[in-house]
Amino acid sequence: MKAKVLLVDDDQRLRQMVAEYLRRHGIDSEGVGTAAAARRCLQRGHYDLVVLDLMLPDDDGIALCRRLRQESAQMPVIMLSARGDDVDRIVGLEIGADDYLAKPCNLRELVARIFTVLRRASGRAGVAVRSDAAVVRIGEFEVDLWARSLRRNGEVIRITTGEYQLLEVLVTHARRVLSRDELMALSCGRRNDGFSRSIDILISRLRQVLEPDPAVPRYIQTVWGRGYMFVPDAPLAERTP
Repeated sequence: MKAKVLLVDDDQRLRQMVAEYLRRHGIDSEGVGTAAAARRCLQRGHYDLVVLDLMLPDDDGIALCRRLRQESAQMPVIMLSARGDDVDRIVGLEIGADDYLAKPCNLRELVARIFTVLRRASGRAGVAVRSDAAVVRIGEFEVDLWARSLRRNGEVIRITTGEYQLLEVLVTHARRVLSRDELMALSCGRRNDGFSRSIDILISRLRQVLEPDPAVPRYIQTVWGRGYMFVPDAPLAERTP
């Protein structure tokens, strides 16, 4: 079954060009030019990923992405911005975008990013996990590597695909210091593009969820000058049926 992408951009010519390019690469797409139209599409249909422009005539992409995260934390989002400003990129990633590209973007790169994010979302491109390493306990949380979920007291906690993918890398490399470049390669399937702040943002968001005191992290520790390390309460435990 083909992936289906919602393109949200007020430039109709660009939408048509991107849609045609995606179709040639096996991706179905639908394009809309406003945030209101995007919300209607998402309410009535299923999409595997949203490509979202930062600037829209009736709203901004940041606000729409934030609303998407509140309503569907697992929906992958790639943000586009003609400004290409680092501040925009930081804000976009902070509110939950899975990836970010400056406009005008290379369509071949956009397709590659879409496939990478979709693989992360579907779990087809995760790190290798031992068959006996099924559940990792983090205080009152459990990371279920078989179900690809984060739970607290049996309740599934909704985090973004980018956050989960990074968390999975950390917990399956427990007590090992991983650089930002290593974390980018293992969680995103690509090398760091020089913007290592994206990893820092994801780490910060994970700490807000998992740490009793995010300012003094117990589990996801910073190793200054080297990267980050996950320190578990206990060894990886075998999942009980």
